[in-house]
Amino acid sequence: MQKQKIIYDSPLEAIVALAKRLSVFEERHRLSSEEFFDKFSKGLLDDRIDFVEWSNDYQNFLALKFELEDRLTHAA
Repeated sequence: MQKQKIIYDSPLEAIVALAKRLSVFEERHRLSSEEFFDKFSKGLLDDRIDFVEWSNDYQNFLALKFELEDRLTHAA
């Protein structure tokens, strides 16, 4: 299985796309991404591909969120 690389024009566009993906995972598993990631990080959930992708998306979302927050803080 080959991964598809998606390139976004801006960090804001990327974070919106990630938020939409996270919402799908949250609805499917009836769990917030924060709760999921806490359980997944502690080894309380298995390593099925769905969970690995959710974990990666959540980590990317957090990284972008902190980057955007940092930019906004320094822009003021």
